[in-house]
Amino acid sequence: MTVTTALGLMSGTSMDGIDLALLRTDGRDAVERGPSHFVPYEAAFRRRIEAGLETAKAIVRREERPGDLAALEREITLRHASAVKDFCARSAWERPDIVGFHGQTVLHRPHLGLTVQLGDGALLARETGIATVHDMRAEDMRHGGQGAPLVPAYHAALARSLPAEFAALFPVVFVNVGGISNITFVPREGDPVAFDTGPGNALIDQWVFRAGGVPYDANGMIAAEGAIARVVVESYLANAFFAKPGPKSLDRADFTLEPAEGLELADGARTLAAVSAAAILDSARHLPEPPKLWIVCGGGRKNPHIVADLRDGARAQGARVVVAEEAGLDGDATEAEAWAYLAVRARDGLPLTFPSTTGCRRPIGGGVLSMP
Repeated sequence: MTVTTALGLMSGTSMDGIDLALLRTDGRDAVERGPSHFVPYEAAFRRRIEAGLETAKAIVRREERPGDLAALEREITLRHASAVKDFCARSAWERPDIVGFHGQTVLHRPHLGLTVQLGDGALLARETGIATVHDMRAEDMRHGGQGAPLVPAYHAALARSLPAEFAALFPVVFVNVGGISNITFVPREGDPVAFDTGPGNALIDQWVFRAGGVPYDANGMIAAEGAIARVVVESYLANAFFAKPGPKSLDRADFTLEPAEGLELADGARTLAAVSAAAILDSARHLPEPPKLWIVCGGGRKNPHIVADLRDGARAQGARVVVAEEAGLDGDATEAEAWAYLAVRARDGLPLTFPSTTGCRRPIGGGVLSMP
């Protein structure tokens, strides 16, 4: 199969900026990971996106852009274009043949078959001069899927190329702890199983910003001064979402800070970290068999409390937890790499999602290809 150089772009539910990653891949088993980069959003722009989440609640058709969402979409796209041009100019790798553009999710209502990502793929292709695949969730929803998660196809490819020391540790579960956490269960044979597990960093970020005026709990330093309020953890876990088997997905707004109201700053940060880990561990009951290895990716792997709680819980289940770097991966770049991988699959007409990952009726391709 022909190997393509692809560039993936991800702006996730944490809304902290743009991840970029280069990949050489055939969209199947060949994966050569390249350089990556992160372009942060300044606080004022992040607040614009947060305001856009509120405006987006009025959307009933995907193409609608009420209020200032059209202007915000253009700004997000132009920021991505600038990031691409700067990154490619500095990269030692060849210019990418294709870009996978996620955009910024502002609404995700799978029960309504509605998902909205702000990002103009045609504009990005024109600005960068590179063919761009975008809007990769919609086709899955049109075929009965949740529209998320989309990363499992890439996780399955990564699992097949792990270092030898992990070769016997199947099934493997990849955990992405972003604003929302999701997992991919990869068996030794067969299709992956995937679903969202619950809040990741989003509630922690909201909590420390509201109570402490900082955008996130860097290295869990705030939580380090706090204690876990177990009654609050149990309150979150009592949500009906956790009892449902996958496939299932969440919108950032599906969980709020209400159960944590009244806690001190540090106690709230530590408790919400415990919620993130407990929700991930609880997801194991919905998997085909107990995992032997958990690989933690995403920003949440930098929160030592989430990772420690995961290790303690997994040990009790007879499993091992490692962060992405311990498995030879880049936990910051995994999702952006996935979007590069998915762009190649989309271009070649290969499935992006499966009944076991999103609940679609059959394996489904998708995405819109825009030429420069």
